[in-house]
Amino acid sequence: MAFGWIDEQAELRRRAGLVRTLRPRPADSPLLDLASNDYLGLARHPEVTQGAARAAREWGGGATGSRLVTGTTELHADLERELADFCGFEAALVFSSGYAANLAAVTALAPHGSLIVSDAGNHASLIDGCRLARGTTQVVAHADPDAVRKALDTHDGPAVAVSDTVFSVDGDAAPLAGLARACREHGAGLVVDDAHGLGVLGAGGRGAPHAAGLAGADDVVVTVTLSKSLGSQGGAVLGPARVIDHLVNAARTFIFDTGLAPAAAGAALAALRLLRREPERAARARAVADDLHTRLTAAGLEAVRPDAAVVSVRAPSPEEAVAWAADCRAAGLAVGCFRPPSVPDGISRLRLTARADLSEGQIERAVQVIGETRP
Repeated sequence: MAFGWIDEQAELRRRAGLVRTLRPRPADSPLLDLASNDYLGLARHPEVTQGAARAAREWGGGATGSRLVTGTTELHADLERELADFCGFEAALVFSSGYAANLAAVTALAPHGSLIVSDAGNHASLIDGCRLARGTTQVVAHADPDAVRKALDTHDGPAVAVSDTVFSVDGDAAPLAGLARACREHGAGLVVDDAHGLGVLGAGGRGAPHAAGLAGADDVVVTVTLSKSLGSQGGAVLGPARVIDHLVNAARTFIFDTGLAPAAAGAALAALRLLRREPERAARARAVADDLHTRLTAAGLEAVRPDAAVVSVRAPSPEEAVAWAADCRAAGLAVGCFRPPSVPDGISRLRLTARADLSEGQIERAVQVIGETRP
């Protein structure tokens, strides 16, 4: 029978407690949201939604084509210019998603004969980029510049190290300065995904590379998403102008994909301008994360100290993590539930988002619910 193996896989997932289901949410959900990636609370901000609506009215519902045909509007160009300026890079290129941006950066910058040194904790989009690239990939120990250095020692040709800046599972930060030093000793490039750093880390939310003094470096390329701190959708690659020009000509997820919808570009641009005007939102997101961690550990829970806005709480097993998240939801709190195979270390967790717009009362309520429903 065609696709008969799917039933076997479904049964194995069921036995392991790893079945995933879609849960459509209403527009006016009553749940306290600590599950989304809306770090700055901008997804529903009036300026952001108005930016989306205005762009849709002016440019239409879709980009109408690939970026190299009809999919590039003046709005896309404005977003790229302002995003590069905000983060401190020479140029930027906007994609339809952060996933597409990562695939583009890794595949286009790791040609045949090159070496890709990839952190063991990297996001799936970076891992898939490594798999699709023509270069050879070597996976190294998590957040370890010496491991990167040793891998680069084995290779003579072009090379690039690839890492998240903030890892999405536990919210720990990569040692960017150490990674940059290891790469520079070998003339290698550094590609980092700042999806969870933009809007949270660096001066006014300019990102982890900016905080590490790497913004604008000619050997550093940064990918970002517009779907987290900026409350929209899409992604971008930031770096030297010659790298961005190369992506325009070589990145398949740019050349062959329809451009980002104008509404998403308009929302992201409005959010970026709002963040420039209200840089305190970044510091507030970090403060909420620290507060959540302090309260959770005081309640006897095993929470990982956050380096940005992700707070991870360990669960005993995948099944108990699922039940814990469901009990939280029943009590009015939405939390993330991370379990294999989405986590590289096989440990199941509740994943909490420290949003800048959470009140003290909401933080207290969230910790109370998590504590009362623990397995």
